[in-house]
Amino acid sequence: MILARAARLFNEKGYYGVSLTDLMKATGLQKGGLYNHFESKEKLALAAFDYSAKRVSDRFSEALAGKRNAAERLITIVNVMGNYVNDPPVQGGCPILNAAVESDDGDPALRARAMKAMEEFRSLLRRIVSQGMARKELRKTDPDSFATFFTATMEGGIMLSKLYGDPVHLRRTAEHLRHYIETELQV
Repeated sequence: MILARAARLFNEKGYYGVSLTDLMKATGLQKGGLYNHFESKEKLALAAFDYSAKRVSDRFSEALAGKRNAAERLITIVNVMGNYVNDPPVQGGCPILNAAVESDDGDPALRARAMKAMEEFRSLLRRIVSQGMARKELRKTDPDSFATFFTATMEGGIMLSKLYGDPVHLRRTAEHLRHYIETELQV
C-alpha cells in the first residue's frame, strides 16, 4: 500500500516535489510509520521507482503473452505505450521517463535505476527485432538503432502529450510507428 501510493505521488509530483507531509497524507501513516518501513524519503523514493518500473514491465509482459510474431510484438508495445495518457501503469505518465528527466544530474541513485529500467526496455526491443530478423519476419535493420528510435519516438510522444495536455501527440507517434513497422520493417 505504501509503495503503490508513494509511486503515484512521486510520479505525479516528482521525486523532489514530494514532501514528507505529502507522503503521510497519501499513505495515512505518520512519520514514524513511514520510517518504520523505509529509513529515509530517498529509500522510499527508490523503492517506489522500482515498484513503478515493475508495473511497466508487467504491463508489457501481460500484453505480449502468447504473441510470437515480431511485428505483432512491436505493435503490441506501441499500443501499450500509446495508451499511457489514458491508462498509465502508474498515474502521472511514464515513470521511467519522469525519473530519467528529473534525476538527470541531481540524483545518481535514481538515475541509475532509471537507466537500468530503460536498458531492460531497450533490450526487449533489441531481442524482438533480432529474433524477427532471424525468423525472416523483419527486414534487416540494426536492433540497437531501432530500439533508440522506437524509445525516443514513443517517450517523446508521451512527453509532448503531457506537456500540452493533449493526447494527439502520443496518438500521432503511435500511428507513425505502427505504419513504419507494418510497411517498412515487416517482411
